[in-house]
Amino acid sequence: MLNFRTKFVAAGALALSLGIGAVSAKAQEFINVLTGGTSGVYYPLGVALSEIYGKGIEGARTQVQATKASVENLNLLQQGKGEIAFALGDAVKLAAEGNTEAGYPGKLDKLRGIAAIYPNYIQIVASKESGIKTLADLKGKSLSVGAPASGTELNARAIFAAAGLKYEDLGRVEYLPFAESVELIKNRQLDATLQSAGLGVASIRDLATSVPINVVAVPAEDVAKIGSPYLSVAIPKGTYEGQTEDVATAAVGNFLITHADVSDETAYQMTKLLFENLDQLAAAHAAAKAIDMTKALDGMPVPLHPGAERYYKEKGLVK
Repeated sequence: MLNFRTKFVAAGALALSLGIGAVSAKAQEFINVLTGGTSGVYYPLGVALSEIYGKGIEGARTQVQATKASVENLNLLQQGKGEIAFALGDAVKLAAEGNTEAGYPGKLDKLRGIAAIYPNYIQIVASKESGIKTLADLKGKSLSVGAPASGTELNARAIFAAAGLKYEDLGRVEYLPFAESVELIKNRQLDATLQSAGLGVASIRDLATSVPINVVAVPAEDVAKIGSPYLSVAIPKGTYEGQTEDVATAAVGNFLITHADVSDETAYQMTKLLFENLDQLAAAHAAAKAIDMTKALDGMPVPLHPGAERYYKEKGLVK
C-alpha cells in the first residue's frame, strides 16, 4: 500500500513538473528583430534592441536577423517570421497598399506600428575619379542602387523619376548591399553608390577614408516633385571625410513595425523599452540620437499596435 502511495505521489510530482515546464515554455516570448545588411544602420540598432528586449522582457528569447531591409522585413512580418522590424516610411505605405511593383504579393494587412524613429538620408556618393558631381552626371556611369526591391532601391526609383532619369540612362546598374558597393568603388569597378541610411553610415565612412569622394546633391525641387513622405534636407559638411560643404538631399522617415499577432503586452514592452533605452541605442549608432518620443506617431503609415497605443496613452500622446 505504501509503495503504491509513493508511486502515486511521485507520478503526481512528475505531472506537476511537466505542467510547470509546459507553462514556462508557453510563457517564453520569442522576439526576432528584422534589420538590414550588417554594414548599414538598421543592423547595429537591431542588435542593441535585441539586447534591450532580452534583458527587459521577462522570459524573452531574442534574435537579430540580417536581411535585405524594408521590403523583405515587411513581407516577413506579414508571414509571422519576425516580431519587430525596421522599415522606411514609403516602403511601409506601399506594403499597406499592396503595391506589387514594390515587391509585395498584395496588401500586407497584419502590419502594425510601434514608432517613427529617425530619418534616412538618401546619400549618393561617387569616387572623385568618376567625375560625377550632379545627378545628370550619372548618365553613362555605373551605380549601385541597393538590393533589388529594398527600401533603398525604392528610394532610388523615386529620385530618378523626379530627376527625369531612368536606369537605362546608366552605363551599368548594380543591385548590391552597401558594403559590397563600397568595395567595388574602392577597386575602380563601380563609379557610385546610392545608400538610404542614417547619417554617418559605416559603409560610406569607410569609402571616404579610402578614396576621395563626391557627395552628389538631390536638389530641393526634385524632392518637392516626389512629395510626402520625402523631405528636403542637407547632409551637414564634415559628415564624411573630404566633404567640405553641406549637400542637399532627400530624407524619408524610418519606422519600427510589428504585426497584429504579437501580444498587446509584448508590443507595449517593446515600445516602452525603446524609449527608456535611447542612450544605449545612440551608443550603438549616432542615428538613434534623432529618435524623439514626441514625434513617434508622425506620419505612421499603418495602424498602431494596441500595445504601443497603450504606452502612448500613458504618456499623453494619444487620448
